[in-house]
Amino acid sequence: MPNSVVLLDLHPTGVGAELQLPLGELQAAFGHDVAMHPETLVARLGPALREYLAQHVRPVSPDGNAWTVAVRDLSVHAAEQTNTGPYQQLTAHLWLTPAAGETPRAFTFFYDVIVHQVVTHVALVSVRRDWETGRVGAEAPSEVGIIRLDVRDNFIPPLVINQAAGNWWAGFRGMVGLGVRHIAEGTDHLMFLLVLLLPAPLLLTKGGRWGRFGGVRYSLVRLLKVVTAFTLGHSLTLLAGALGWLRLPSQPVEILIAVSILVSAAHALRPLFPGREAWVAAGFGLVHGLAFASTLAELHLPAGPMALSILGFNIGIELMQLFVIALTVPWLILLSRTPSYAAVRVAGAILAAVAAGAWIVERSSGQANLFAGVVGRVAQYAPWLLAALAVAALASHWRQHKSQLA
Repeated sequence: MPNSVVLLDLHPTGVGAELQLPLGELQAAFGHDVAMHPETLVARLGPALREYLAQHVRPVSPDGNAWTVAVRDLSVHAAEQTNTGPYQQLTAHLWLTPAAGETPRAFTFFYDVIVHQVVTHVALVSVRRDWETGRVGAEAPSEVGIIRLDVRDNFIPPLVINQAAGNWWAGFRGMVGLGVRHIAEGTDHLMFLLVLLLPAPLLLTKGGRWGRFGGVRYSLVRLLKVVTAFTLGHSLTLLAGALGWLRLPSQPVEILIAVSILVSAAHALRPLFPGREAWVAAGFGLVHGLAFASTLAELHLPAGPMALSILGFNIGIELMQLFVIALTVPWLILLSRTPSYAAVRVAGAILAAVAAGAWIVERSSGQANLFAGVVGRVAQYAPWLLAALAVAALASHWRQHKSQLA
């Protein structure tokens, strides 16, 4: 039998709780048909389910004050646990609010969803996020206890949650790390920036095509303009989105990010906006910032911690961007001084265009496709691709130097 899972997200103003409830066991406890037609469950029984959950989730402060429980969105998903086959589960998101002036870090968790009727069922309770201790990313949840029936006394003991006090510095450091990981794992964000930088070292020919190397100073100035403009663009919408001033659904934002890669790939093949790369980087940076902001919006932080989080997250993003650029750009500049660069630029642009097209289709349809999967697997070998770029740059430079001596 699958277990229930309760994931707690500790915030300065309350606790977010995600309940993952197997439908078969939920049906036995809830008393309604929930497993037969799971695709219509929320539409059919949403209000009754919310009432049921609110009755069986009861956090209480150490002083005995009952918290407010708000049941938010409900959804049904396929799931699988160790030693179980696939099954359907109801995922419910709740917001637990302590009384005014009381900490959300310490409470007694009275919980008997499913367990009050299915005596063999257990609920695994873990802390998933805790801003004040720096747990803000994709770390494995920290288990805090198991809720089950005490068979001897026929009683379901509550679980005492008492997390150690944190501080703002830990939250800030956690957000810096989250920003670093967000870019390290964000293949699309880095691809847009790197493909836009591909033609940056090159001059234009009279025929409006990419020509020869423009010099180290010329290249660095253009690179700096593009990177700075992208930073300013995504910083603006990161701030606006995190503060709730600007919100867009995630799907069109993700599609636009893929479109930005397609545009930059076309520009790398043949100049579309020569001399205006910085403006394009700033414009598409606004779109990328909206995707960054969705991560911060999930934290539900008050003004002070949110300001620190925005700063830390942005610093992490910039540190990782600069790290990748510092590892990549010297080899691009070295290659751009050789005849081999044209082939590298065209190949890079075509591969980016294929990846962008696959992402556009996947994000528009909601269905995975072969090309997007290949891109994800290839991205895992990024260090080796960088090493290959360095070897190619050194080999091309050596061949050119040898031919000049001859």
